[in-house]
Amino acid sequence: MSARIRLLLLTAALLPASGASAQGLLTLEFSFSNPGARSLGFGGAFVALADDATAAYANPAGLVQLTRPEVSVEGRSWSFSTPFVAGGRASGAPTGLGIDTIPGLRWEESTADFNGLSYLSYVHPRERWSFAFYRHQLARFTSSYATDGLFAEGSTHLDTDRRLDQQGSADLEVVGWGFAAARRITDSLSLGLGLTYLQVDLDIGATTYLPDDDSLEAFFSTNSYLPERSPAWSTTRAHDSTVGLNAGLLWRPTESWRLGGSLRSGFSVPVRWIGVPGPASTPENLWLWNFTGDWPFPWVFGLGGAYTSPGGHLTVSFEWDHVHYSEIFADDPNEAIPDADELHLGGEYAFLSSRPVIALRLGIWLDPDHRIQATQGDDLFRAFNTPGSDEIHYAFGLGAAFERFQIDLGADFSDLRDTLSLSAIFSF
Repeated sequence: MSARIRLLLLTAALLPASGASAQGLLTLEFSFSNPGARSLGFGGAFVALADDATAAYANPAGLVQLTRPEVSVEGRSWSFSTPFVAGGRASGAPTGLGIDTIPGLRWEESTADFNGLSYLSYVHPRERWSFAFYRHQLARFTSSYATDGLFAEGSTHLDTDRRLDQQGSADLEVVGWGFAAARRITDSLSLGLGLTYLQVDLDIGATTYLPDDDSLEAFFSTNSYLPERSPAWSTTRAHDSTVGLNAGLLWRPTESWRLGGSLRSGFSVPVRWIGVPGPASTPENLWLWNFTGDWPFPWVFGLGGAYTSPGGHLTVSFEWDHVHYSEIFADDPNEAIPDADELHLGGEYAFLSSRPVIALRLGIWLDPDHRIQATQGDDLFRAFNTPGSDEIHYAFGLGAAFERFQIDLGADFSDLRDTLSLSAIFSF
């Protein structure tokens, strides 16, 4: 097994992308959605619009639509609910002893909230060219978990095995500093290209615990997580930088229609995984690892279209994003992640006669299940790598546009993640 795949298995779950979550012993959440409250209010259907400073990341080809220098700033609030398997039965009937009373898996959730500056950019248009510099918070996430009593058919006690209980946590931050340029090829066609310097900071810690003692009663009882009963602890760390590319095109075949496309390249960062024996280790279960591997992020391809009614009051936008998750476990027969096709739909109605111009937005989008899925392995392994379910996100937004200033509010809600955004654009 390659170091790259082994790393992913041992840290349990690594899933990048625009709205990605992963399921396993430890879950990580990656929120790589387009920046800007206006895009959020459209449900992310922005690749064919890309008509403000956030286009530098969403679709750099759209930068040529700006006629004056523009500064954009955005603050976001994220609220995460991260599910994890805490215990229960992976297979077999419960014995009814102690905590072994649940016929299926027992799920719990880890919650976290973050607030901060998520996007800052400057766009400078010049004749048929436009240039942009930006800082983008691609991800900010933390979670913690504790398992206590995951049982399966086996041979340890009363034909039952118990997985080693664990306590763990994860902290992830990805920040990008980018430069983008766009050129108007014809009056209706433009192309754009961006380069992003990415700083990835990831810290994962996990400690395993044996039952409180070797008795039958302790085997089926709640774990006290006694330090002297820990056979091992592990850490996974990635504090490194890399470079990503994004490209886009924007075509306006008619006055009312716009078509757009974008491509964000995949990339990887080196990661170090360390396993250290604990006080309860023995020669038979000695954990001692220290190796490095690559942590890959998949590429994302998007296409979309936008229609604006005569007079400009109504705009409807659609976007399809294909996320190539399958490359993560491409060389591992035990695990798989299906590629995801996200579908985004949004609309805006602008009251053009008001001063300032007021715009109302609604959006909806489908986030397909893309959790790690076990294709082989025992019952306990499969319990931590089970398929999830698709998520529907509902979004809305409100904007007010003055002559040289615009302020937007956006919100995105789903079962596992809520996002609020406030952004402002200054032109001069």
